[in-house]
Amino acid sequence: MRYRILLSVFVVVWGLLLVRLYQISVKSNFYYERLAKENVERKTYIKPVRGEILDNKGNFLAINKMGFSISIAPHLNRKKGALDRVIAHIQSAIPDINATMMRRVYKKHSSPYNHAFIKVVDFVSYDEMIRTFAPLAEDANIHIAAETKRFYPQGHYAAHIVGYIGRSNARENAADKVVSVVGRTGKSGLERYYNKLLEGELGYIISKVNARNQALELLERKESVSNRNLQVYLDMDLQKYIYKRLDKRAAVVIVMRTSGEVLAAVSSPSYNPNLFVTGISHKNWRALQANLGHPFTNKFIHAVYPPGSVIKMGIALATSRYAKDTNNTIDQNETCRGFIRIGHSKHKFRCWSKWGHGEVNLIRSIRESCDVYYYNKGLKVGINRLAGVLHSIGLGIKTGIDLPREYNGVIPDKKWKMKRYHQPWYMGETAIASIGQGYDNVTPIQVARYTSFLATGKLVRPTFAMKINGKKVPIPYKRISFNPRHMQAIREGMYEVCNRRTGTAYKTLSKEKAGLPIVVAGKTGTAQVVSIPQEIKKRVKEEDMAYFRKSHAWITTYAPFKNPEFVVTVLVEHGGHGGSTAGPIAADIYKWLYGNGYFKEHPFEEVKAEIAARQAEKEKKTKEFFEKLKQKALQKQKP
Repeated sequence: MRYRILLSVFVVVWGLLLVRLYQISVKSNFYYERLAKENVERKTYIKPVRGEILDNKGNFLAINKMGFSISIAPHLNRKKGALDRVIAHIQSAIPDINATMMRRVYKKHSSPYNHAFIKVVDFVSYDEMIRTFAPLAEDANIHIAAETKRFYPQGHYAAHIVGYIGRSNARENAADKVVSVVGRTGKSGLERYYNKLLEGELGYIISKVNARNQALELLERKESVSNRNLQVYLDMDLQKYIYKRLDKRAAVVIVMRTSGEVLAAVSSPSYNPNLFVTGISHKNWRALQANLGHPFTNKFIHAVYPPGSVIKMGIALATSRYAKDTNNTIDQNETCRGFIRIGHSKHKFRCWSKWGHGEVNLIRSIRESCDVYYYNKGLKVGINRLAGVLHSIGLGIKTGIDLPREYNGVIPDKKWKMKRYHQPWYMGETAIASIGQGYDNVTPIQVARYTSFLATGKLVRPTFAMKINGKKVPIPYKRISFNPRHMQAIREGMYEVCNRRTGTAYKTLSKEKAGLPIVVAGKTGTAQVVSIPQEIKKRVKEEDMAYFRKSHAWITTYAPFKNPEFVVTVLVEHGGHGGSTAGPIAADIYKWLYGNGYFKEHPFEEVKAEIAARQAEKEKKTKEFFEKLKQKALQKQKP
């Protein structure tokens, strides 16, 4: 037994000796070889110039200002007064530079092992440096290098789209070598989404150096890859027009082609992205945080709102998919008495019209936005089926737009509620969800995409990027099939919203009242933010409510009606009624588009005549139907 123990100890000792021998003779050799190489070779990176961002007309959205950085030789703090003399020299040449900050940065990066110059000033403008370049350049302890600084010439007008760059953190440095060398990265918007493209690729110079880190010989050089530019579909003239038209209201406006190209996306109020490039001050940051309009929030992808009545066309599509007789659902009436009750409950689910709409078919339900119609349809289909259809046409899911961290929103079903609240689903919640209230929450970009689908039958991916390095960016889409007669009836309902006297947007989006040069179809929505107790018989008018109790005002539209090319979606926070508040904004945008050559020839009278003929044919068939019923009744009365 003792021999086994001695043998085991012998084997362990010799094993440890062999491992240590391997580490010293083999493994450590690679380490010391690399260390020795670093002592004779120096690799200096060449920073790429960040690519620029342009709008569809070539106007600059993000550019690089040329300037200089200032670095100080290492180890000066070990020589009495040397560092102070150099800093005083720099400050005498450029008085606006903070001497305390330079000294703090220098000491932070100073080390006996660091033989490289230490950057103490990130950026000095070209005009400022050129006056003092000569005396500074003569000082051997000062190194001046060419530098760029990001600048956003459009300021707050395009802040939520373009975004901004800022100082990188440790995590970002570890994930991207270019970022770790440059020290800046995209923090939001297109700057973040396309950061890998815009930042370019590092170049480098490998030199043989002596013990003092002085270059003796150039061994290898590779140039950086710079100026990878991005051109987008955004029209800055339209973007500025919309922002000014909103007149500081808290609102969101999206203008896109039905093929997916986003021409304008305004989130108001906004902020100046130039504040973030070199680090925002505490004062400016507190001002942004204190603004109740939430200027820092990109509302078209990072804010969710109850969709209200703009969801009703989606509910109608769910009905068409799951109804027993799909064709019959178009003309099938629901009786609106101003409210419904579910089962034996006394709770009233009320229509916005106190007296009700009477007999309502699909087209009229859209035109006059009858709530009772959709309560009944939603209850017949069920929440799970409703949610499935609404998700399939782009509501409650990400659109895939080329901006970072897009929100999903919520279109609920039974599983979602159980997971979120650990509670069962109730039928009353289905009724509320069917008119875009309750748990329903969507982003404005989802509503714009959904509207484009209603107009064309194609679900597109909204896109800003037009060209990357001069190459066209394709826009994907998919077709989703529904009953074509039902789709056409929904479009006619949206036409009548804007062009029939009883339509909810007739006063603001018709040719007769608003003077529009093209035919627009759309849907209004008034999304409540507070519930109305059952005991209140007469609702308070929106204009009489306190601001934060007012409903959000929606309108989502497409035009021209006959050959849809554009979608305009407007949401005014706490704006009240969609037709009266958001409608005029949409009307003015269409006038601007028409006046700036965006529309082809679309004669209004031709389209109007076509719709009138279709309406006359429908009325003729209705009249014939009732005439037949009358004849049958008369025949029965004969003896």
